[in-house]
Amino acid sequence: MQRTLFTTPVVNTLLRGFSVAFLKLTGWTVEGTLPAHATKSVFIAAPHTSNWDLPYTLMVAFALRLSPYWMGKQSLFRAPFGGFMRWLGGIPVNREQSSNLVAASAQAIAAADGPLQLIVPPEGTRAKTRYWKTGFYYIAQTAQVPIVMAYMDYARKRSGIGPLFEPTGDVDADMASIKAFYAPFKGRNADQFHSAD
Repeated sequence: MQRTLFTTPVVNTLLRGFSVAFLKLTGWTVEGTLPAHATKSVFIAAPHTSNWDLPYTLMVAFALRLSPYWMGKQSLFRAPFGGFMRWLGGIPVNREQSSNLVAASAQAIAAADGPLQLIVPPEGTRAKTRYWKTGFYYIAQTAQVPIVMAYMDYARKRSGIGPLFEPTGDVDADMASIKAFYAPFKGRNADQFHSAD
């Protein structure tokens, strides 16, 4: 995988210090720790309702000493910002094109020679949507890594790492359990987040 700000010496240290200080000063609480056996994992990023989710997610990742990569719509990676977005850990996704994103993502996780957390927003969009995409589920299942239920609750200014979830193969039952966990959390635009079936 490409080098990111999380793996760039000096920059990493400075941005972690800034992130911890900013979150504390603005009243945010960062919770949880990543278990040692989950350094390679797929993170659910929910609720995802605002452009502000990305900078807050990056700061929380610094505070938790993570090595995240995230998926974003391809338009975010157009010139002149493409290189910068990749340096932030972004991986462009073409929503119009059918491709084997699950296999490619799982292979990237398996091939990484160090920690790699792939952040995937299950809604697939900041707009209001009733149905969650299951790509994160199948990436984790294919790569044989746990799903980390990470959250950002703007109402209570809490963000962090929730429990790990091991896919059972029963997608419907597993998705119901995962969405139940997220039901109490509020995104920045709370009316756009729907965690119930």
